[in-house]
Amino acid sequence: METTGVVRRIDDLGRIVIPKEIRRTLGIKDGTSLEIFVEKDMVALKKHSSMNNLLHFAEVYVDSIYNALKKDIVVTDRDNVIASAGSLKKEYLSKPISSYLESCIDKSSNIIEEEFKNISIIEGKSENCSYVISSIISNGEAIGSVIILSFNDEIGDLEAKTAQIASQFFGKHIEE
Repeated sequence: METTGVVRRIDDLGRIVIPKEIRRTLGIKDGTSLEIFVEKDMVALKKHSSMNNLLHFAEVYVDSIYNALKKDIVVTDRDNVIASAGSLKKEYLSKPISSYLESCIDKSSNIIEEEFKNISIIEGKSENCSYVISSIISNGEAIGSVIILSFNDEIGDLEAKTAQIASQFFGKHIEE
């Protein structure tokens, strides 16, 4: 673990302030949930993702969709790619999502791009394909996305409905 050189005092209510520079660097915004870990005399904070509980399940689910549709599929939380199947799997898995995708999730967007167009799913990488993005909503909050990409032909109603069903399924599964 790396030291920042920042020292903060705990106030009378047991609170500390995480410096703005650290929050900005780690992408911690107002309302971000943090998970607290304790080991011996150390306390560590980590951004919490309710999607983490679905990692194995999401991998199996996207593999099943890929086997049926033969289209690449990516599932994200608000920060990273958590599951992927198809040609992008090794390159995308566990990578931070792009600012474009982050804004789609923030807006709870559902986007169908039938024509071939560039899309940036992870930072610094762009794909030319047709695609559908469906936001995962849990308890009224956008927590991630399901993206189906086609590199050979246009995305149709089947892929759009599949992405929508998958995102609704993940959202409901997290609520329970």
